[in-house]
Amino acid sequence: MRIRAGYEITFETAAPTPMLMLLNVRAERAGDLEQVDVLKISSGAPYTQFHDPFGNLCTRTLLPAGVNTLSTEFVIRDSGRPDPILPTAALAPVDTLPDDVIVFLLASRYCEVDRLNDLAWSLFGGLPRDWSLVQAIVDYTHKRIAFGYHHARPTKTAWDAHEEQTGVCRDYAHLAITLCRCMNIPARYCTGYLGDIGVPPVDAPMDFSAWFEVWIGGAWRTFDARHNRPRIGRIPMARGRDATDAAITTNFGPALLGRFTVITEEVA
Repeated sequence: MRIRAGYEITFETAAPTPMLMLLNVRAERAGDLEQVDVLKISSGAPYTQFHDPFGNLCTRTLLPAGVNTLSTEFVIRDSGRPDPILPTAALAPVDTLPDDVIVFLLASRYCEVDRLNDLAWSLFGGLPRDWSLVQAIVDYTHKRIAFGYHHARPTKTAWDAHEEQTGVCRDYAHLAITLCRCMNIPARYCTGYLGDIGVPPVDAPMDFSAWFEVWIGGAWRTFDARHNRPRIGRIPMARGRDATDAAITTNFGPALLGRFTVITEEVA
């Protein structure tokens, strides 16, 4: 299948403001693009790009004072297959994990492993160390949190989401990631495009989505605690320990968000 995707994000700044952006499609999917995924800045502000330690393509710019719109649009090819389910996949013992996977067992800004460790072991300690353990964590998180955009706030952690029982997709991901790490399961945060493809459309503006990946069966596999079902057409933009590493924009000074539009739809 072919998917049309893109965004238009407008900021207003009172003074020149440095900004870091993770808005490009990840390199693993670059070969599927039918057009180059190019970031455009309406003011013509120059920018540079680099890859961070997690393999994300990062963009640096100095937005001039005034209104600046970031945008792109592209078509990407996709298999059209839903996220795979591998019920026989086993979790690896910690001492056998690859060196670059170990970091995804540790606590991070939004994932307080120490605060949720006892709860995790009381809930999941008796389960076999295979796909069913991760799915049990996904099921628990999906039931624990009620979704609502009005519940979002930039300071909400996994612990907060668990106690308040409300959140948005990033909160589902943070809680599931934290519970996985408590159980010695490497888990990392992912953000990108996920349209209503193969599912009934949601009566809400399109947004970027957050999900997570677990190291299981010798590879990173996709899980989604918010939707709790295999989905079609994920297009990853950034991965990291949590939303700090994968924030789509980080401004180093006041920047008022105005227009925010995301497109993700199948091309007939």
